[in-house]
Amino acid sequence: METPQIEVVRAYAPKTVLRAVDDTAAADNTFDHVMEVRFSTFNTWYEIDSWWEGEFLERTVKGAFAETIVQDRDAIKVLYDHGFDYQIGNKVLGPIDDLREDPDSPVGEVPLFDTQYNRELLPGLEAGVYGSSFRMRVTGETWDDEPGVSAWNPRGLPERTITKVRLFEFGPVTFPANPESTASMRSLTDAYYERLMPREPQAYDAALRAIGRSRPDFTGRPGARSTGGGGTDVEPQGGDTSLTQANRDRALRWAQRRMKGQHHG
Repeated sequence: METPQIEVVRAYAPKTVLRAVDDTAAADNTFDHVMEVRFSTFNTWYEIDSWWEGEFLERTVKGAFAETIVQDRDAIKVLYDHGFDYQIGNKVLGPIDDLREDPDSPVGEVPLFDTQYNRELLPGLEAGVYGSSFRMRVTGETWDDEPGVSAWNPRGLPERTITKVRLFEFGPVTFPANPESTASMRSLTDAYYERLMPREPQAYDAALRAIGRSRPDFTGRPGARSTGGGGTDVEPQGGDTSLTQANRDRALRWAQRRMKGQHHG
C-alpha cells in the first residue's frame, strides 16, 4: 500500500526542560540556555482521531527516529508552535546541539539564540509550562486491523506501530494535550493543515491530493472529527489507495462492525 506524502503532527504533554549552561552564566545574566525537548515516548499507545488520518491507536518504537537523525539532521528545524506564532513566525529558536534516541524517547538539545523572541519565551520555558510537538512523515509502519479489546484499547480500534519516520521539525508548543484525555500524546495534524491552508495553499492542495481529495469535493473543514469527510474520494495515480484513505476506511469498517455488535465500547 502506498504511503501518502503528507506530514503529520504529534504533540506531547511532558514539559520542555530549560537550563542555564553553567552557574556563572546565570549569575552574570548571560543569555546562555539549552532547551531539551523530549517528544515521543516509545511503546506508549495513544489515540488518533483525525479527519486527515482516520481513527486508530498508534505508538512509536525505539529505532523509528534513528535513520532520520543521521540522514536529515542538517535539514531539521527547531520552531515554536510549528512556525505559526504571529510574533515569532518561522524563526529558528536555535541550532541542534544533540539529537538522539534515549531508551524512552527521541531527545533534542538546543542552545537558544540570544534573540528578543527567545527572551520572550524564556519565562514560560523556565516555568515548564510548554509541551513539545514534532512534524514528521511516516515511512515505515505495521498494522493490526483486528487487535481485539484490551486494557489500552477498550474499543478495539486498529493499532498502528510506527517503525520509521522522516523528521522535519520539533519544538515547544503551548497546547500539547487534550485536557479531556488521559493520554499524553495527541494528533495536531488537523490543526496544522487548517493553519497551513491560508499561508501555503499550494502545499495544502498537494496534501489533499495525496489523501485522494481535492477542494471541490472537500466538504468538511480539517478539524471536524469525521472518518469519512463527506465528498467523493479519488484514487491516486496508479490505482493505489493512499494509506491515509486506508486509515479512514479502517475506521469506517470498525464503526460498521461495532454497530452490528461485533465490538462493544
